[in-house]
Amino acid sequence: MTDPTISAVIAVFAGFVLAGFLAVPYIAASYRRRGELGLWRVLLVFGFLVYAMSLWTYTLLPIPETTTCAGHVAGHLQLRPFQFVADIRREQTGTGLRAFLRNPAVQQTVFNVALFVPLGMFVRHLFRRGFLTTVAVGFAVSLFIECTQLTGVWFLFECPYRLADVDDLLTNTLGAAVGFGLAPLLRLLPGNEPSAPPGTPRPVTARRRLLGMAVDVVSVILLGTTVGIVTTLLVGEPSTVVTALIGTFLPALLLLFVIPVAGNGASFGQRVVLLRPTRPDGGKPSLWRMIVRFLTGSGGYFTLLTLASVVNGGFEPLANLLFFASGILAIRPEGHQGLSGLVAGLRMADVRAFDDREVPSLVSGKDG
Repeated sequence: MTDPTISAVIAVFAGFVLAGFLAVPYIAASYRRRGELGLWRVLLVFGFLVYAMSLWTYTLLPIPETTTCAGHVAGHLQLRPFQFVADIRREQTGTGLRAFLRNPAVQQTVFNVALFVPLGMFVRHLFRRGFLTTVAVGFAVSLFIECTQLTGVWFLFECPYRLADVDDLLTNTLGAAVGFGLAPLLRLLPGNEPSAPPGTPRPVTARRRLLGMAVDVVSVILLGTTVGIVTTLLVGEPSTVVTALIGTFLPALLLLFVIPVAGNGASFGQRVVLLRPTRPDGGKPSLWRMIVRFLTGSGGYFTLLTLASVVNGGFEPLANLLFFASGILAIRPEGHQGLSGLVAGLRMADVRAFDDREVPSLVSGKDG
């Protein structure tokens, strides 16, 4: 595996996987710290995850079929600072700028600097760290990479198969410092600053409603999958009925009904995006309204999927129909109640619009 394209593909794929696991905590944290999500900031955070995975693939790949222990440490460790200067002189052929830029040692040095420029930009812009901290992070990450290479991926391999180079440590750290200086360029991206203070209510929009619904669906699937795996490991492969109950219905019941009844009426996903349903007078939904909402919303979708697994597969088309109807009615009408809200007679509000008496000031429109 020597093609750099393969490493890039692996980095992007791993970035997607990591983003999937971190999506719900990130969305929740973003709404509480910034008051909103922000599309461009999401893309920037995803870019950071892909970049982190690219550093990982660069450190590990290409993995050789075999490693040789000849010259073990001495052959895989370069401790002379600024050896790259001598390497540039040795590799130089011809004169002029073009010949200089074609020098492999020059290209390697520039690459080592450029590789850590994004790290410096991300540390300053996303994590709001100063110059010394940014440089220290760059140094620490580079040192970890070099130690990983020197130890054969922390002794997973019998011998190291990559060169640990002190010059890489120096040029990587320089790259992080350069990235710190270039980080203000990221401020040119829209949506860097929240549209309002975090505690200010935001409009209830279709995008926000759909995001809350997506968090509900993903959370039920992840919880059900986790419970199913643990159950299989502890007691063996469960029956179809038990699998459907513990993997679909019970997680949905917990996240979409028990949590709302015990709390302010909001499902898990709605709580993540700081939304809650209310009666027309602004109060917490009654129990019968929450039962209706559960059965005609995401709860009904997972209930039908459970029945499709246990009783008859004919319930699956009904589940899909309910799923799409709920999504469409969360976009239109303007109140974004969704099918369950319309049937149960509920409205949707931002939790920050409630005062101490829990009477909401309902807002709708566009958010940041």
